[in-house]
Amino acid sequence: MSASIRSAKNILRKEIKKRVAMLTEQEKERQSKVVTEKVLKLPQMQKCQRVCLYLNMPDEVKTVPLLKTLLDTHKECFVPQYIGPVMKMVKLKSYEDYESLPTTKWNIKQPADDDIREDALNAGGLDVMIMPGLGFTKAGARLGRGKGYYDTYLDKCAKAGCSPFTVALAFNEQICDSVPTDTNDVPIDLILYPSDGS
Repeated sequence: MSASIRSAKNILRKEIKKRVAMLTEQEKERQSKVVTEKVLKLPQMQKCQRVCLYLNMPDEVKTVPLLKTLLDTHKECFVPQYIGPVMKMVKLKSYEDYESLPTTKWNIKQPADDDIREDALNAGGLDVMIMPGLGFTKAGARLGRGKGYYDTYLDKCAKAGCSPFTVALAFNEQICDSVPTDTNDVPIDLILYPSDGS
């Protein structure tokens, strides 16, 4: 990645973090609820069987209510397990299983490093992937946190021949006119945010 793109990404990350930091908890809850309803109405979600979703940090659209609904409707749900520089998507058995997960230093739940679970890529792939990010354009460009976890994972999915339908969830404040990208940045199929009119 060129120095100019890296610098532009870092500047935009700071700007978006400031915008999201201005949101009250009530407003984050409200926007998250609207976005969750939109996700559940998607035809891709209604017909899918295997879905992975992120477990949100405080500055991201909340995904726990969505996780609970998906598990209640008997979808197979996978969540991230980060071990060093590698992210896997591993299976949750139930909502109680989710509640029993340990909490990380980022204050999100995650299967422990030594918790061996079914890996989505080794067991049939994924139909839908619900993704986080810091900033997005309406056309599907995504600005992550700079670690490359999701772009690398999507590349692995493509190489395994099982590219899922990708959906990113955003607050209105995370939508940008443009996002600096390079060749490693994988575009998202659909960005959902409260004021998108759908």
